[in-house]
Amino acid sequence: MFTPQGPSLRELTAQALSSVEHGYDLLADKFDATPFRTSDRLLAAASDTLETLGPFDSGLDVCTGTGAGLGVLRAVCAGRVTGVDFSTGMLTRAREAHPTAGLVRADVLALPFGPVFDLAVSFGAFGHFLPGEQRTLFSQVHASLRPGGTFAFPVGAPPRVGSRLYWTLWGFDATMRVRNALWRPPFVMYYRTFRLDDVRRRLEDAGFEVGLAPVTALGSREDGSPRCRLVVARKR
Repeated sequence: MFTPQGPSLRELTAQALSSVEHGYDLLADKFDATPFRTSDRLLAAASDTLETLGPFDSGLDVCTGTGAGLGVLRAVCAGRVTGVDFSTGMLTRAREAHPTAGLVRADVLALPFGPVFDLAVSFGAFGHFLPGEQRTLFSQVHASLRPGGTFAFPVGAPPRVGSRLYWTLWGFDATMRVRNALWRPPFVMYYRTFRLDDVRRRLEDAGFEVGLAPVTALGSREDGSPRCRLVVARKR
């Protein structure tokens, strides 16, 4: 969970009462010491899976944050890699970690790119987008990919109904809905608004052909199904 190098309860409270953009500006310096950062294990496993789907030239990390996904792109892309985010603080940290990457401050719901990328990835950001916004996001990524380009991201298996994780996520989302009903500006972050069947349909509506690749390095559940899958959406 949180390490001594991570944010204090006071700092987390200040972030939670801010807008999404300002909240991440506040958290940027300590973000990599929180459990919100995508784990190195997942990043390595996703990279291994993507290597079997290439080759790729240029890559785009959507909602790059402090740049964790840029390392994945560097491992699988032969060409230039770019990260895009709307938090100045997070991009500053990404620039420190990846000084040769292209970093762009922009709203990912209005990406400033033409169809120039072969691969787009995203890690841990989709909870910040309401279902209606997901359609716009997917359309923007689609427009930024070359014909035949790939949009890939991991999706974990849903927790068993009634499990501790199930109720933890349910409680978190309920708390955020109450917070957003009572406080402005809103802080959009929900864990249960990104259901795979819905996501597949929205990707197809945006013009993608959608497949799934098991992330075998992360193992299987008791029923034999993978703990994590990589959604692989190819631009028609």
